[in-house]
Amino acid sequence: MTETIIRAEQVEKYYAQPSENRIQVIAPTDLAIVPGDIVALLGPSGSGKSTLLRMLTGLSKPSAGEVYWHDTPISRANPNVSIVFQSFALFPWLTVLENVEAPLKARGMSADERRERSLSIIDTVGLDGFGAAFPKELSGGMRQRVGFARALVVEPEVLFMDEPFSALDVLTAENLRSELLELWQKKTIPTRAIFLVTHNIEEAVLLADRIIVLGRNPGHVRVDFRVTLSQPRDRKSSLFTQLVDYIYTVLTRPDVQPSNVPERVAIRDQRQMHYQMLPHARPGGIAGLLEILIDRGGKDDAYRLADELGFELDDLFPIVEAAQLLGFLKVAEGDVAITDSGRLFADSEILKQKELFRDAALEHILLLRQITRALDTKSDHTVPEDFFLDLLDEQFSQEETQRQLETAINWGRYAELFDFDAGRRRFMKPEVEEAADIPVEETVE
Repeated sequence: MTETIIRAEQVEKYYAQPSENRIQVIAPTDLAIVPGDIVALLGPSGSGKSTLLRMLTGLSKPSAGEVYWHDTPISRANPNVSIVFQSFALFPWLTVLENVEAPLKARGMSADERRERSLSIIDTVGLDGFGAAFPKELSGGMRQRVGFARALVVEPEVLFMDEPFSALDVLTAENLRSELLELWQKKTIPTRAIFLVTHNIEEAVLLADRIIVLGRNPGHVRVDFRVTLSQPRDRKSSLFTQLVDYIYTVLTRPDVQPSNVPERVAIRDQRQMHYQMLPHARPGGIAGLLEILIDRGGKDDAYRLADELGFELDDLFPIVEAAQLLGFLKVAEGDVAITDSGRLFADSEILKQKELFRDAALEHILLLRQITRALDTKSDHTVPEDFFLDLLDEQFSQEETQRQLETAINWGRYAELFDFDAGRRRFMKPEVEEAADIPVEETVE
């Protein structure tokens, strides 16, 4: 039987609501971390990657299910883990050496022993000679090295990393990835497993022995597979490119069952979903993406496109998802291709674009259809915002409910489906906008 260091059994995270429903962030999930693996966790924004990491480390208690540390419930164990965060999270008033010593001091280690161990790990991560420097004197890459040193100095059995390279420039991030991989492969560090949360697909394929991809609303495992490519990995190899494209397809096609992986039972929310989750993209961004694609012959590799535009792929996702939801794009095997309706939208003048966007929104977006119908039904053609907030908060968290409505307002205004009075917090038909300030006796909602 394979040894497991951390094992999660049917863990989930949800938040109770005043009604009998609940907002589920993570659906019931099984996951195990075993010795010798670098595990990468990928997923779109809002899929619960960091929430799952916090439950696996014991920082957050699951709403249901159990996390085990060497077969002992983590709540009763003393897990030997460290976390490297996206932000450097250093104490600015302490030197590099003092920052690295901090966790050892908290554990009650003697001054001589913690100094010796800290100087050793500082040397290991390439900071020899900087022990007396303060964080403000260091570059971003060097500050993150201090973060790695502080995490590794406690000799964690599992090293967790939450987007550790995303705040760094491309070259610095690449150097740090290579150095971390070298430390791991040469067993310079005593860590037995690494768990990496990332939105960078290439980073996951470069580093990981195993990749887990989450879906969202609620967070659930879509695919979980081993990477069989040998190290070092060549970004330009066909197998590497195929794997990147496959993961991109899984991330951008939540409605399609992933292929070429062992068949899994889909883990879905206990609530029946009514509304699509609207990607938070502006109509102008959608139009801009379509125009760029037309210049490229109507089709391009999404990852290459993001790289050439200087975007993180996670930043491009919402625009791609929005265009796809409206029927302006098709996504397959990591490629994005403009549709006939998308080409017509991109080539049209602004008034025609608004018309085409309006038609697509009413055809594909349930929330926009409901707002429009409600306005048509009301005698005064206005509806309070709270009506739709109450509908949405049965499905989304409070924060996401507000973001969904803000996106719907943005799209609806652009398409001239309705307007929104921010002072009165009411939706209204565009033609009654001028009469909005005239006092009238409101009907009871």
